[in-house]
Amino acid sequence: MTSLDLRGLVPAPVTPFTRDGEVDHAAIQRLGSWLGSFDGVKGLVVLGHAGEGTFLTQDEQVAVIESFIKSTDGRVPVIAGITLEGTKVAALEAKRAMAAGAAAGLVYPSHGWLRFGYQKGAPQDRYRAIFEESGLPLILFQYPDVTTATYNLETQLEIAAQPGVFAMKNGVRNMRRWDTEIPVIRRERPDLQILTCHDEYLLHTMFDVDGALVGYGGLAPEPLIEFIAAGKAKDYAKARAIHDRLLPVTRTVYHRGSHMEGTVALKHGLVARGILDHATVRSPLLPLEPGADLEIADALRSAGLVRQPTAIAAE
Repeated sequence: MTSLDLRGLVPAPVTPFTRDGEVDHAAIQRLGSWLGSFDGVKGLVVLGHAGEGTFLTQDEQVAVIESFIKSTDGRVPVIAGITLEGTKVAALEAKRAMAAGAAAGLVYPSHGWLRFGYQKGAPQDRYRAIFEESGLPLILFQYPDVTTATYNLETQLEIAAQPGVFAMKNGVRNMRRWDTEIPVIRRERPDLQILTCHDEYLLHTMFDVDGALVGYGGLAPEPLIEFIAAGKAKDYAKARAIHDRLLPVTRTVYHRGSHMEGTVALKHGLVARGILDHATVRSPLLPLEPGADLEIADALRSAGLVRQPTAIAAE
């Protein structure tokens, strides 16, 4: 079906904007080129939550896909978030993504399910219809257990068995379910690539997966590539050391009042790392509280991801 191999780090980068709120394609070139320069980066997932994909027009979405592909000269596959609520419009969204050059699609649940839940069989039908209409290889997206859009084990297994589905982004955020469901999925669907998206729970989930599909990877690819390698080697001591080194960054980016604030924090982190010039976001995202940018920069500095400021000699 597909030879796409995402067994490694798959960052979900932010979408940079100009200061007046337009998509900044020059900044995409810098960001994508930087991320694509790491050997352990296996793909880039654009237009997701971290990428503010649902805040973009259809034309902007297509242009963002094309810009990220251009940023790595096509060396790194670009995967598009497929987010529209209705199955027909999501299938058309997948067709546009494929025409723009996307190598695969990350299929979000219909967002009405977040409030009302879903009918039995509806998620399976969504994946089937999107693949049949577009031909785009698909990634199963498992939402957090606290939402009514999370898929039970039976649904996960049935989606994973469908034509076109080759990988899973699992963000269940319930470690009881993770510990009991992942071994079954591994056994029943051995060819399915399993990727954690637990930005704030990487230590627990890193030993059971083929890689990580995380917004965090768009900010700190170097330690996360090492983290994945440690997990695959079952080297707990090394993985724990990386976790502890990153914990101040994790706190300032992901231990916030809302997980969506992590997108704003990621942009501030990329400013601190010298990749972006500013942290402009689109509504309904808002700027972080005053001083948050300094806290994020300090955390990155403590993790060795930002150079220490040069001391100024006393006159």
